[in-house]
Amino acid sequence: MIDLPLIWAALIATAVLLYVLLDGFDLGVGILFPFARTPQDRDVMMNTIAPVWDGNETWLVLGGGGLLAAFPIAYSVLMPAFYLPVAVMLSGLILRGVAFEFRSRARKRGRAFWTAMFALGSILATFAQGLILGGFIQGVRVEGTAFAGGLFDWFTPYCLIVAFGLITGYALLGATWLILKTEDDLHGDARRWAVFTAVLVAVALVAVSISTLSVHHRVGLRWGIDTAEVLINWSVLLPRLVVPGLGLAGLLVVTWGLATGRHLAPFVGSILVFLSGFAGLAVGFFPYVVPYALDFRQAAAPDNALALMLFGTVFALPLILGYTAWVYWVFRGKVTPEAGYH
Repeated sequence: MIDLPLIWAALIATAVLLYVLLDGFDLGVGILFPFARTPQDRDVMMNTIAPVWDGNETWLVLGGGGLLAAFPIAYSVLMPAFYLPVAVMLSGLILRGVAFEFRSRARKRGRAFWTAMFALGSILATFAQGLILGGFIQGVRVEGTAFAGGLFDWFTPYCLIVAFGLITGYALLGATWLILKTEDDLHGDARRWAVFTAVLVAVALVAVSISTLSVHHRVGLRWGIDTAEVLINWSVLLPRLVVPGLGLAGLLVVTWGLATGRHLAPFVGSILVFLSGFAGLAVGFFPYVVPYALDFRQAAAPDNALALMLFGTVFALPLILGYTAWVYWVFRGKVTPEAGYH
């Protein structure tokens, strides 16, 4: 018998991962926007993401829409828990999208304004995503199948640490993407940004990892660490060390790629860092979709609804994946100042 709730949990997790990796690097480019030397460099930075940035956000729609359709109980709990940061995130994405189009058509004064708005929208969207992620990890208060927490439960020191970590992570993705796509002075600047952000990511990973073990007792136990009794279950912990090991390997690949002048390796390394973080989240709260109250089976829609949606997804998802791969293939290679998108 087909396990429809598990399939949909995997589909939504995949959509979220693809969103983080793909929209992460173009949000990272926006975060780095203020550090570019010239308007011409900013033009090139925008042109590196222009063909793909709106397509990258498709995965956010699939993840959010899939959650509503496949796990409506989880959606009804999580949305009230994160109304404000979700609103800030969407506002940031809208502002960023408007700035993207207006900047290319504005005159000097307006161009400076929309440049600032593009950076602000990128930072706001990323910061809000970090708050949502932190609030998700620390747990959501639920009574029965209804949200029972407060409006600002997500505004804690832990969530701020996670938000800072996500900003540095996206900036690293953005810097390594620019290494892959640019030349000359901007390429050199991107390498320097990658060095700086890689150091910040390493610090953030340590801070988030340590604080995550204590933010909820159950998370520590999943890793074999009882923070209340200060005990370590090595039989549980040792197999799971492959997850932070993947993150360390990613940082080493970034470092090696920067030291040897590689163009692709730093980007691949930054992706490995994010894969490590995603795997760490899975270890910490799977099978919960509302940590630590509702698992994916409790929150799932009826099987007949899941089966009907899966029938359509079987046809639509390969088309989306194929189109995405085709766009990246068509616009492969370096972007020069002469290769304007608009």
